[in-house]
Amino acid sequence: MSDFPYADRFLVHRTMPEEGTACADVLATMSYMSETENAAWESGQCSGTMYCGDHGHYDFLNEAFSYFSYVNSLQRDMCPSSTKFEAEVIAMTLDMLNASALSDSSAVGLVTSGGSGSIAHAILAYREYNTDKVGRPNVIKPETAHPAFDKACHLFGVELRVAPIDPITTQVDTDWVKKNIDKNTVALIGSACNYGYGTIDPITELGQIALEHEIGLHVDGCLGGFILPFGRELGYDIAPFDFAVPGVTTISADTHKYGYALKGTSVLCFADQALRNSQYFYQPDWSGGKYCSPGMDGSRSAGLLAATWAAMVQLGRSGYRGYAEQIFATSRSMQEVILSHDSLRILGNPSFLFSFTSDEFDVYHVNDFLRTKGWRLNGQQYPNALHMAVTRPQTQPGVVERWRTDIADAVEYAQNHAGEKPKSGAVYGGVEGGPNYEADAFIKMFMAAMMDQQSSIPS
Repeated sequence: MSDFPYADRFLVHRTMPEEGTACADVLATMSYMSETENAAWESGQCSGTMYCGDHGHYDFLNEAFSYFSYVNSLQRDMCPSSTKFEAEVIAMTLDMLNASALSDSSAVGLVTSGGSGSIAHAILAYREYNTDKVGRPNVIKPETAHPAFDKACHLFGVELRVAPIDPITTQVDTDWVKKNIDKNTVALIGSACNYGYGTIDPITELGQIALEHEIGLHVDGCLGGFILPFGRELGYDIAPFDFAVPGVTTISADTHKYGYALKGTSVLCFADQALRNSQYFYQPDWSGGKYCSPGMDGSRSAGLLAATWAAMVQLGRSGYRGYAEQIFATSRSMQEVILSHDSLRILGNPSFLFSFTSDEFDVYHVNDFLRTKGWRLNGQQYPNALHMAVTRPQTQPGVVERWRTDIADAVEYAQNHAGEKPKSGAVYGGVEGGPNYEADAFIKMFMAAMMDQQSSIPS
């Protein structure tokens, strides 16, 4: 029996059909898939992934998208609305991230395809802005910073230096950072907050280091950029991380996460226009005409710009603040449940996202049990841990109560099975004794097999 999705319910298209399928039939098929898959997160038991979860809001965004879905945002002469949408999305984001605190008014931005896109553009900008460097440029990131930095450095030929973190605070070791800066270092990286633990790196200290060495500092706010500012307004202890911190030169913030826009947009903010412009691409002598691209993408649907603008304007600061209040309160309640069990402990000082482990048993036993109750948590390694990125679906009535009951039962299950190997540890957990060549090769082969299986079409 094939594992190909929906092969047991719908026709598998191995070739394009000779005759088209009726619109109603196509939409009925897609509606069935959507409703079936929505059930995986609508209960509020899925970590992250669905940041909004409000079908009414999605309907609003889909309508906004539909007015411009077929428009190419490159054609600004015919469709100047793209300029309005993009410019105002950037301006509102810069304002939210305290660009007014900069000494001049040259702060600018770029709308990208997502967090990885914003990170890639930042690395490219730092490389291009520092072409006077004699050797290969390098950047320094905490180990906890997103792998998109590793990908970007690989793609653009930038050396990546990975700084260790303090195992207690889960923040970057700034002494290591200082010792590993050299004449070819172009930027430092800090997270606000990091994906794994929900903790914020010491951005103020990193900013001072960057200023002393006259290099850039990128703050990865892809995850926290659209919620941490409002958490701070609500009185939560949010460490400084935005342009109000001296030395911060770029910030990435994903509109398609806690900005509650459709998937496929992020904003990369620059403290200096020259830094942004350095990563533009120009080809003025092409036979097809003069070509200029502000980003790596060429054609883009203006629908995404329109929907992102619509989300921000419709919600306003009070809307974002209200949802942040619910999320922070829910996260605090869920963290208190973890802290009520002596066998569990939370890693670092998290924000709305938190990670927990156990010194008594492999925490993946907890994961094994929670999966039977419909929970979908994100797994971590070194040490084995689980994290919950609290989003709006978790703020529904009854979710925290289910969390309290299921965590208690999961701890009891883990204690009773402490001498066994957890089932989910084979997929999520770290290699015993740490990574090695054989384990690395096996894991790559295993992951490739999973992707090949998902992408293959049964005969």
